Amino acid sequence: MWEWVQQNIWTLWLVAAGGLAVSEMLTLDMTLLMLAGGALAGAGVAVFFPALVWVQIVVAAVVAVALLGFLRPQVLKRLHRGPGYRSTFQQLLGGVGRTTGEVTASGGEVTVNGETWTARSYDGDAIPDGVEVDVIEVDDLTVVVQPRDKPLRRGEA
Repeated sequence: MWEWVQQNIWTLWLVAAGGLAVSEMLTLDMTLLMLAGGALAGAGVAVFFPALVWVQIVVAAVVAVALLGFLRPQVLKRLHRGPGYRSTFQQLLGGVGRTTGEVTASGGEVTVNGETWTARSYDGDAIPDGVEVDVIEVDDLTVVVQPRDKPLRRGEA
């Protein structure tokens, strides 16, 4: 049994690489794809040196770390500069949410796109619990909101 595994260990590396590549579709942060590249390198070594499992593991680890350290940052930088890319904060701007408690000029909480955010009122007026609000701006990790049914005063935002 062990002899068969040693002769066909490259298939295990390929299955691992495929599983990691497919799993990348769930995360979309390019980490699992880089690990899949390392597993693919391990498969390549396994084809030529099937008995040297430790060499396969070392090569897979070195390639995965190199891809994570050098290629992943460059790929992410290009993706983030691409047309149509909006960060989480940019997606919040103009979004619609609902207060989960009273929101005042000094604080409160709202839910936007299913996520809870610290919030404060745009004009300083208190906004009661359960009111639908628009996100006017994002200030660090705090969203600045205004009730949807309350118009902005001229010259604001």
